[in-house]
Amino acid sequence: MHRQRAYTVRVKPWIAYSLLRLGLFAALFALFSYLGAQLILAAVLAAVISFCISYIFFARLRDAVALDLAQRRASRVSVDVDAEAEDRL
Repeated sequence: MHRQRAYTVRVKPWIAYSLLRLGLFAALFALFSYLGAQLILAAVLAAVISFCISYIFFARLRDAVALDLAQRRASRVSVDVDAEAEDRL
């Protein structure tokens, strides 16, 4: 019988951070809409409050996203012969 492996690969930090922020925004938007705020006001309040919450409480995850993006960028650095020659001048 074939056994399926458990999912052990870590989720990319930017996916987790994006989904967490989107979920927080959606929950706050639903809350403000339920409380009777107009849609525009509910969206603005949800955006501002979710930004503040994610900035204060999700700093470790935000730093992991920045590190992941920097590592991706560093791994794709191409050698530009012209730029190297200009730098030597």
